[in-house]
Amino acid sequence: MALTKDKKQEIIGEIAELLSGSKLTVVAKYEGTGVKAMQQLRRDARQNGTKVKVVKNRLVKQALQGTNDLKDVDTAALEGMLLYAFNSEDEVAPAQSLQAFAKKNPTLEFVGAITAEGQFMEAADVKALANLPSKDQLRAQLVGTIGAPLSGFANVLAGNVRGVLNVLNSRAEAL
Repeated sequence: MALTKDKKQEIIGEIAELLSGSKLTVVAKYEGTGVKAMQQLRRDARQNGTKVKVVKNRLVKQALQGTNDLKDVDTAALEGMLLYAFNSEDEVAPAQSLQAFAKKNPTLEFVGAITAEGQFMEAADVKALANLPSKDQLRAQLVGTIGAPLSGFANVLAGNVRGVLNVLNSRAEAL
């Protein structure tokens, strides 16, 4: 069924809002992916704040033209059956969601990504980005790195007390 002009304008407005609010919009080919698999992708992506949409490329190009920051994005790669993954909170999350899905469903293939600054990233760059740790993992590593010297210092201080206790224990056992 053909979309009415009003419906198209509504979709263009929604996509323009998603594009301008997204820190990274990942573009991927999904040809050959089943409906149930796509529904699963949407559910899995929603868990980390990523919104996955299948939209006509022509409407996405119009939405890009209507967004001030993204007017100069190279849209030459936006051809074929594509899906778009948006995330306004995390730069890496959309790429990681699609990468995790692509491991189980090889029909999904990265095309590229549109950054918040209006740059188009190549597929290889998006794959490299998808392999980075998430923000929570990076925060945990940072806390561990900051805490390591403190725990090491506490172990050194406890070592002297442990040594004295070992001497006293062996002395008590000898008597």
